[in-house]
This record gives sequence, structure tokens and C-alpha cells, in this order.
Amino acid sequence: MNLQELSALYPEHLATVSKRADEALARGGFDHLVVPSGTSHYQVFDDRDYPYAVNPQFKAWVPLTRNPGSWLVYTPGSKPKLIYLQPFDYWHVVPEAPSGWWVEHFDIVVIRKPAEALEHLPKNASRCAILGEPQSALGDYGAFKPNNPPAVVNYLEYHRAYKTPYEIAMMREATRRAVRGHRAAERVFRAGASEFGIHLAYCQAVGQDAAELPYNNIVALNEHGAVLHYTELGRMPPKPVRSFLIDAGASFGGYASDITRTYAAEGESDFQALIDAVDKAQLDIAQRYRAGHDYRQVHLYAHLTLSIVLKDFGILKISPEAAVETGVSSTFFPHGLGHGIGLQVHDVAGFAESDQGGTIAKPDGHPYLRLTRTLEPGMVVTNEPGLYFIDLLLDELKQGPHADSVDWSRIDAFRPYGGIRIEDDIAVTEGDPLNLTRPAFEEAAE
Repeated sequence: MNLQELSALYPEHLATVSKRADEALARGGFDHLVVPSGTSHYQVFDDRDYPYAVNPQFKAWVPLTRNPGSWLVYTPGSKPKLIYLQPFDYWHVVPEAPSGWWVEHFDIVVIRKPAEALEHLPKNASRCAILGEPQSALGDYGAFKPNNPPAVVNYLEYHRAYKTPYEIAMMREATRRAVRGHRAAERVFRAGASEFGIHLAYCQAVGQDAAELPYNNIVALNEHGAVLHYTELGRMPPKPVRSFLIDAGASFGGYASDITRTYAAEGESDFQALIDAVDKAQLDIAQRYRAGHDYRQVHLYAHLTLSIVLKDFGILKISPEAAVETGVSSTFFPHGLGHGIGLQVHDVAGFAESDQGGTIAKPDGHPYLRLTRTLEPGMVVTNEPGLYFIDLLLDELKQGPHADSVDWSRIDAFRPYGGIRIEDDIAVTEGDPLNLTRPAFEEAAE
């Protein structure tokens, strides 16, 4: 990543988040925005802490992800303040002094103990919108306990869907890193590695440990590809190896990428043909990621497109339209088409009716769709259609009124392969959709 590019893009990003904060505070009737970075949590009945996860509201302002006990304070009309915890500690590595393209835009105060933050926070906590989790409270009786006022949170989360050019640049770098991992994962898969071995190769190539990744890697061989969130990581490869599905991303400066690819083992030509068909369908669906399109309708279009694939491969005996109308298509494609992505892999406010709250309902029969908003420029949304052969859902279909709508012998032929998912991250623009994922694969192949 070109740091000069980030330095040029960051001031506009900071101006955008500041403007949003101005409006959010006005709506909530507050004078200050106070955002703790979060704290480490100990496991119950133990002295080990859970992996630290930074408050997304904090890293929206600064690219800091390993700084528990720090605080962001913003008062409209003033330079934002960063209260930066750099403790005296010989048990753990102490965060380095703040540096980088962003530091000149903040008043930075370094503290050595968490309680010292009280000296630098606004004097009247009741005039503050404090966004975070309860464990971040400071002061007697929790004076600076996060209050998360809905008017403020609703506004900020709704508008977080619209990414700044700086954020797109950060996500591009997260994508480049993830693609390095995907390339390494495919190589070791074809060399005969286990799921665990593939996972380790991925982390090594990305340069991130499991706790640093934006979500737990899904590394699935054979039938395991039919488990949508398979994370068990077998220590020995199955015999024979037929297929490989990997859903894995990477992080950069607090931003996430989310990529899925599916591969057939050598000689598995029928399954490879099905992968190719889903890949072609995914590219077709991507053209619907345009400003003004209701994402619920894009999701339903994906069901129709995938049902055409099922029909072409002799799995469906009814028309693709009938498969969607009867819900048969959901047996093979049971999850949502995609979700917003950015500071979180499943970014917030996917169902928000407006920046004042409210909910846009999901389509009937599609309970797992994570986004129901109309697509607008600046949104970044995943496109992840899939076809799966899931025993539980297939058994329900066989026992239901539409059992004769499919060719069960064709289904049995594909069951040992688990499933297929192809996923890219796509930015909605004023014109054509901008695929953030495929160009990174092309660059990696050069």
C-alpha cells in the first residue's frame, strides 16, 4: 500500500466522519462524542483474556487496532483528541508511540494508566455520547460508562455504509493480502495438505494470526463444504480428496476483506464444470450491484440464476421459476447473497430503513439475508452465491411436497463434494460495479 496515497486520502475521510459526528450529536442533543477503544476481557473462572477486538466506532477515526484503554474525543468545531494508552508494562509489549499519516490531524495525549484518561475527557459525562461496551466505563459509579444513544448510533451506523475513497483504499490492501493467502491455500491443497495445514499456510502468506483475521477461516475439504461455517480444521486430509472450499479474508488498518473460492481436485471434471457455472452466474449477478437496485431483488435474481444452473446440470426437474416460487432453490442456496463489509466483515445497518432507525423487512422465505437496503454509491457489498448439498436440507426436501422436483441420483453424485461458493467484494458506484477482488487475483498471477 502506498502510504503517500493514504496520506492524501485521509483528510477527506476525517472530514467526512467529523461531519457525520456533527449531525449525530445534534440529533442526540449532545456536545461531545467519546469513543473508547475497548478493553481486554478475562474468561470466566480463568486468568486468560479473550482476543482483544477494537471498538469499530473507534477505528472509524484512526487506524489503530491493538490499543485497548485508549479514547477518541470529538467536539464539533475542535480538533479531535486521541487519548493514547502506552502503559508502563514489562509483562507485555507496549504500543509504540503514535505515528503515521494520520497523527497530525489529532491532539494526542499519552497516558500511562487507564484511569488517567479521566483527566482528559470532557468534564460533564452527561453531555457526552459515549459509544462502546460496558467494560469500557471509567470513573466512580461508571460516570463514563457508554450510553450508546440510539439517535447517535443509528445515524453513524447508517452512514457507515457509504465508504470514503480512503476506506476503499484500505479495503483494497486488505484484499491484496487475502489473495496472497488464497493463492497459497490452493497450492498446498493441490499438494495434499490437511484443512489445518491449509489454514496455517494461509495465515503465513497473509502475515496474520487467526485472531488478527476479520473472521475465522472456513477451510473445508469434500463434504465439509456443505457446512456453511465450517471451522473445525481436520488434521488429516480425507481419502480421496475431491474438493476444497475456502472462505477467508484479511485485515488492514481495521478494514476487512471477505473472499471465497472453490476448487475441484484433479480429475473431478463434473464438479469443476459446476464450479465454472456458479462462477459465471456470480459474474452475471455482480452486474446487478448498481445504484438504485433493491438488494432484496438482487438476492431473488441470484436464486433464479442459480436455479438455471441446477436445471442445466439435471438436478432440477421443474422450471427455475418454479424452484424459486416453491422454495426448492433455498434447499441448495440457503443463505443470503451478501452483506455490507468495511470496518466489520458483516457491517452494520444492513436492514436500516433510514438514519433515524426502522427496519426494512427481508423477503418472505429468506430469513438469512443480511442486507435489505437499496444499493447506493459508496456501498461495498459481498457477492457470494453458492450451491450446496446439505444432508439436513435435502432430507427435508425429500420428505416434503416437492420431493419429485429434483433428480435424486444427480444429487447423490454431487453430495461427496459438499458445495460451492464464489465470493467477491463489490463497490457500488455511479456507473458500473467496481469489483475489488478479481483484479487482486489478476495482479497476483502476474
